[in-house]
Amino acid sequence: MKYPEDLDPELVARLIESGGGALTRKMGIKFLELSADRSVATMPVEGNTQVIGILHGGAHVVLGESLGSISSAIHAGPGRVAMGIEVNATHTRATRSGIVTATCTAIALSRTLATHEIVIRDEQDRRLSTVRITNILKDRHTA
Repeated sequence: MKYPEDLDPELVARLIESGGGALTRKMGIKFLELSADRSVATMPVEGNTQVIGILHGGAHVVLGESLGSISSAIHAGPGRVAMGIEVNATHTRATRSGIVTATCTAIALSRTLATHEIVIRDEQDRRLSTVRITNILKDRHTA
């Protein structure tokens, strides 16, 4: 993944070092595009299913929260952090295989809060779920 040139170098270093975080790596999430306004990531269904063989609802939430939190951290800027304070998801369709794609779009970006909507779609471009996350943005030394 090529990171935007104006991204906080410390955030880039954390993303590279952690691979987006241990859970993100375990779930096979791949970041394709990152910005405060719009980000995109993919995740395989295989390995992230529940007992009846469909993509686990919690996997949808992890994908959405991962993407929304990074977008919020990008908006927060250097010396600041984003911390999730609310997340919800509505699941509207199930899938059993393939790769899902999440597109994160900013709803509201302010100095202290960032809210994003993440739409997760299957390979046929059908909406599977909608995740919304709000992050509080704080100076790193007060977090």
